[in-house]
Amino acid sequence: MGHAGAAAAAVRYLRSAPAPGPVEALPRPELRCVHEDERAPVDPAEFRRVLGHFATGVTVITAPPADGSASPSGFACQSFSSLSLDPPLVCFMVGRTSTTWPRIARAGVFCVNVLGADQGELCRAFAISGADKFAGVAHSPAPVSGSPRLAGATAWIDCTIHAVHTGGDHLIVVGRVNALGATEQGDPLLFHRGRFGRLDGR
Repeated sequence: MGHAGAAAAAVRYLRSAPAPGPVEALPRPELRCVHEDERAPVDPAEFRRVLGHFATGVTVITAPPADGSASPSGFACQSFSSLSLDPPLVCFMVGRTSTTWPRIARAGVFCVNVLGADQGELCRAFAISGADKFAGVAHSPAPVSGSPRLAGATAWIDCTIHAVHTGGDHLIVVGRVNALGATEQGDPLLFHRGRFGRLDGR
């Protein structure tokens, strides 16, 4: 099944599944966007370097336990954005080879935790694959989905998975917002040119 077919299948499933039922995790096919006999139009290292000049906020996407798992899921994510006001939609991007995404897909819900300026170490912990990312991390359940809301986050957005689209070696996950809140205090954590930063430039 190609990228377009996988995306269409995911959307059909989402439309037919009872909300907030689980979302079927897409298979992880062998990725080859540029064939062996083709030359990549842009050097990957240069792509990363140039795009790194775009400063972003930093989030942790979390989901409650699914399929009998005793622990919740979560991963650090820069590629998050608001998408629509009516209906209220947000989106994030996740690599198609992510081991955390299938667990979030099966849960069918997620919470976006917008990290504060002093949560760089927390972000690094959630960027590690295979570790117990929630060990020692204070959190409470989001009001609708039950996804972990991380203590100290400057804002949280509680969502149901609305649609999944393919985008090269990533998936574009669209979430419908069910509840949200913010502390209105503290600066956000920023990521720029491979380093964490804050609004005052430190």
